[in-house]
Amino acid sequence: MVSTSSAQRAASLAVLVAALGYFVDIYDLILFGMVRTPSLIDLGVSKADTRDVGADLLTYQMAGMLIGGIFWGVLGDKRGRLSVLFGSITLYSLANIANGMCGTIDQYSICRFIAGFGLAGELGAGVTLVSELMGRESRGIGTTLVAAIGVAGGLAAGLIGGAFESIPHPSWRAAYYIGGGLGLALLALRIGVVESGMFHAALKKSVSRGNFFSLFTDGKRFLRYLAIICVGIPVWYVIGIPFTFANDLGAAMGMNPAPNPATALFFCYGGCTLGGLGCGLLSQKLRSRKKALAIFLALVVVAMVLYFTVGATSPAVFYAICLFGGMATGYWAVFVSAAAELFGTNLRATVTTTVPNFVRGSLVGVLALFRALTDSLTLVGSAIAVGALTLVIAFVGLVTLQETFAVDLDYIEE
Repeated sequence: MVSTSSAQRAASLAVLVAALGYFVDIYDLILFGMVRTPSLIDLGVSKADTRDVGADLLTYQMAGMLIGGIFWGVLGDKRGRLSVLFGSITLYSLANIANGMCGTIDQYSICRFIAGFGLAGELGAGVTLVSELMGRESRGIGTTLVAAIGVAGGLAAGLIGGAFESIPHPSWRAAYYIGGGLGLALLALRIGVVESGMFHAALKKSVSRGNFFSLFTDGKRFLRYLAIICVGIPVWYVIGIPFTFANDLGAAMGMNPAPNPATALFFCYGGCTLGGLGCGLLSQKLRSRKKALAIFLALVVVAMVLYFTVGATSPAVFYAICLFGGMATGYWAVFVSAAAELFGTNLRATVTTTVPNFVRGSLVGVLALFRALTDSLTLVGSAIAVGALTLVIAFVGLVTLQETFAVDLDYIEE
């Protein structure tokens, strides 16, 4: 019998490792947006082509996350949460270091794909482990801390990647080396982290584990899975278009000089940190995941309306909206918690890993639609149309979701 104090220590260590792993995860994801323009120019891309080449590289990264999400998710239910947690950290750390060494766009593309593949596993494995180690009433706090501390990695990426010209920052290559080094340093915390007891219990049962295709063979299960994916799509629309392409959209809205994407993303992730804590605590207070998600989705609507109506008023107003928009997307913490709570132990890692990565991967389609509509709707019009579509999809998904606050997670999906 494991003592209560030992169980609490195990859960606390799992929260720490998952949070720091996600910190490096977000650092890497956001760093590319920060160093996109200077790194591409350094590699010989003309300034006029940096937007299109950058979008292609982002597509490679998100495609890697989409494929990696399936691989790591299935592995997490078959081999355990810890194997995925530390395996993914190792892979994306090495990919970061390799990224700092690349000398061509083709090499850059390969590194972004491999990094995306590695990044796909950490969050889902960490949230699954924390959810299964903590009590049903308190697990929301644990997953909120994982997400809130993790998204602070975006702030680190901003400071290191050049969000503020007045702050000395290393070269874009050194910035990638720093991310890889931070990830490899995390591996030292592997000692002492324990595997989920629920996973060990599932191992003893004669039941299929990590069967990704079983998510599509049962109608109700598939709709549950699709609904939670839909809820998260606006998060990566906001990050991937209005803020990553802040310079292009800002210039199109008449701002001169155009906003700095690195600065926009810095304020966005500052808001995400606050919003992640706020949404998680609100969910605990309301004892409802759905109500908290609905409130924050409504805030995303407000943020985007402000972005496209008054965002070009001044740089101060623009960056304030970036902060507010980031806060609104802080519902990501509760979103990932809900994904973990919607499915049984034998599919939980598969779902919790694939769902956020399918959401991230949806940016591939969102970017493609954004680019396709630009000629007919203009750059700003296309961004508005695509954003409205993602929000409608999210609200439809939310309506169909069941409430998961404090539900018992110790069960098997038949």
